[in-house]
Formats: sequence, C-alpha cells, structure tokens
Amino acid sequence: MNERNICIGDILSVGNDGVLLQISLPRQPCFKLNHRFKLKNFAPNTYKKSRTGWYYRVLREGAVQAGDEIRLVERKWPRWTIERVQEYLHRTTDNAEVNEELSKIADMGDECRKAFETRVAKFKAKQKRAAGGENNEAETWRDYRLVEKKAQTSRITSFVLEAVKPDPDTTDDDAKLGSHVRLKLPNGLLRSYSIVSGNENRFELGIALEQPSRGGSIYLHQNTKEGDMIQVGRITSDVKPAGAASNHVFIVGGIGITAFLSMMEIFRKIHLETTLHYGLRTADDMPFRERLYGLKDSVKLYDRSKGQRIDIGDIFRNLSWNSHVYVCGPKRMLDEAMQEAKKYGLGEDEVHFEAFSADTTGDPFEAEVTNLEGKVLKVAGEETLLEVLRQHFDDVPSSCEVGNCGTCKVTLGSGNVEHRGTALTEEDKKYAMLSCVSRGIGRIAIEI
Repeated sequence: MNERNICIGDILSVGNDGVLLQISLPRQPCFKLNHRFKLKNFAPNTYKKSRTGWYYRVLREGAVQAGDEIRLVERKWPRWTIERVQEYLHRTTDNAEVNEELSKIADMGDECRKAFETRVAKFKAKQKRAAGGENNEAETWRDYRLVEKKAQTSRITSFVLEAVKPDPDTTDDDAKLGSHVRLKLPNGLLRSYSIVSGNENRFELGIALEQPSRGGSIYLHQNTKEGDMIQVGRITSDVKPAGAASNHVFIVGGIGITAFLSMMEIFRKIHLETTLHYGLRTADDMPFRERLYGLKDSVKLYDRSKGQRIDIGDIFRNLSWNSHVYVCGPKRMLDEAMQEAKKYGLGEDEVHFEAFSADTTGDPFEAEVTNLEGKVLKVAGEETLLEVLRQHFDDVPSSCEVGNCGTCKVTLGSGNVEHRGTALTEEDKKYAMLSCVSRGIGRIAIEI
C-alpha cells in the first residue's frame, strides 16, 4: 500500500472482526517533522517523493491487531490516488475541470473537498463577473431583521439577525468558522463583529458595551429593538481550521469568545481534542453560558476578580505534540502570546491571532496610489489609510477592520510601514500592508 495505489474513497476490511475503514484524506505533513526526526527538509521531501500518508474514517468498529489481513472491498474513485489528489491540491491548482470533479467526490473529507469547492465557486464567480461586467469589489448590502435581542451579562448582549430575503440554497453547512460580518447601522456607522453561530440567512452576534464606545456598541445596546431593520454587508472568514492538528488550544479573554465558540462546538462534535483557557473580569461576565457548559470538560476559567490569571507562557511551554493555538483577546494578551509562540518555536501556521480592538492612531503620513494616476493621499494621525482611501475611491473592501482578516490588504510598492494586525505573514509584509490598522512612515507608494 502506498500513495500511488491507494485511492480516495477506498473501502478496506481489516482482520476477521468486521472492521471497515475508508480512505478519507491525504495527510498534510508539517515542517515540525524536520525537528522531530532531526533531518533537514524531511517535510518537503514527503511531498516530492509522494510519501505523505493518508487518513481513514471508521465505517464499522471492531478490534484489529498486528498480522491482520487488509483487503480492498470497494474502489469508487480509481482515478484519484492519494498522489494525484495531492498534485491538484498543492501544485496544479488552476485546472477548473479537475477542481470541479474533485469537489464532487462525496467520500473525500471536508478539509480537502471544501478547498476544491471554494476554487470552483471563485472560478464561477469570476466567469459571471466577466460575462456581466460586474465590479468584483462592489459590496452588496442586504436587509436583515433583528429577530432576537437578549442580555447575556450586564455588559454583553446577543443579537440574532435574519435575512429579509433568505437565499434558499444556503444551508447550515455553509456556516463559516471564525466569521466577521459588516453592519451598516441606521445612524450611519459601519462596524464589524464576530459571528457566534449561524449562516448567511440567520446568524447571532455577541457584542460588549465598550467603555468608551466608538458609537457602534452603544447604539446597538441602547437604540435597537426586535423588529428593527439593519443592513448587512460582507461576511468573511479569516480562520483556516488546522484539520491535521491533533490538539486545538484556545486562549481567550472576555468578549473574544465570540470568535471561536462555534468552532469549538464543531471540533467537539467531530471528536477533535480541544482545550479553552478563558479569562473573565468576573465569573458573572461570561456570555453564552449554556453553550460553554456544553464544553465544560475542556474549559478552564480564570476569574480576574479572584486574582486568577492565564499563564500564557506555561500553556505554550506545555503544549502537546502537533497542537494548533487560537488566541483572541485584548492587545496585552495577543502581544504576550506572540512572544511566547516565537520563544517556543511555533510557526506562523500553528497559531491564529484574533484581535477585537486595535490602536490605529500614529504619526501622519502620505500614500501615493501609483495605479490610480499617482494620486497622493494625506493620512492624519487620527485617521486610517482605509478611511482616507474610502474618501477618494468607491468601495474599498474591508471586513474585520482590526487587522485580523486581510480583506483590506493593499500592495506596498515602496516605503517603510509600521505593521499592525495579525493577518499578514512576515513574507507578506515585504509586499503588502493592512490599510485598516498599519501606518506608513513618511511617504509610501501603494496599489489598490
């Protein structure tokens, strides 16, 4: 058995106890194999030599032991060996016909199949725009009705919004992990919030009343009521689930739980190992209490009013092998987590950082937009580049607006930048910047 003769969807029997297994996914080895086996380039060689391995799903349980015979019972997809799937998953990614075919293999695990489905959707959307001459940057605003408003704690309220004209093709499976949504409030403000659960037809938000408020949270808390209409724009997701990780560790402060709650519930449902370290002002300040109780076996609470504090350094120091870490909280928590992640050698693809606020102020600077007649924009100390771009150009895209998602990324042609936010890798920062939070130094040149 090897990657050239095992196919996605193969059903195998093992031993005489009735055990049935099915090939579900190609394995995605990570760079830590280099360290584990003390061999340079071990991980990339697994791809070059097509020795990545694969995963099984259990169709019928039973006992297995060394020496059991393994027999091929059924081969549904003889064209799609593990090696061939990896070829189109990682190297030849732009073959529209192949992406379409792979997206329809129901026996392929979600981690891979969803990647092919996304490519197909993007390709079809591109074709549609080309045929209709649509502006692919235009943000569509849809009308939603506030159908439920409920106090979760003394300062946190949940809001359930339902589309006035729901999309009949949307299902619960279309929910995006770690999603943000843009709201256009009746008072004219644009604000982005994390989706706690739901899909594009109906979703729930959890919003804390900030002190001081920039206007969004206080309006939603004090001026909205059930039945009100609110316009909803882009729904985007910046979290890439680490399906190959063995353990998923969440470090969260306060309202940051909204970014990851649905993800933890889904991970638990499919029996992935999860642990939540949750820091609160007080135990009474915990929103979505019933849902968190459903995760209680893997939740560790820290009550600041009792002097309890998350020891982030200890968490990183004692991480289990092949763990993925997700962090959402105030800037102090994110800064400490970034420092500890680097200290213990975690790669950028092993930790996801999610901020719920960001400092966007700084020194004034100028930005030359080289692909739009070289227009030079002046960005004041209290403004963001994103805000100034919107004053001059139609519908500059954005989503979270705190540096998490990368929707507002612009190409950096020249100049120095004070990078903020977490959406860009160190390599990305050489050629791009986040217009919602990052700031130029002096004068920079960009393209949008």
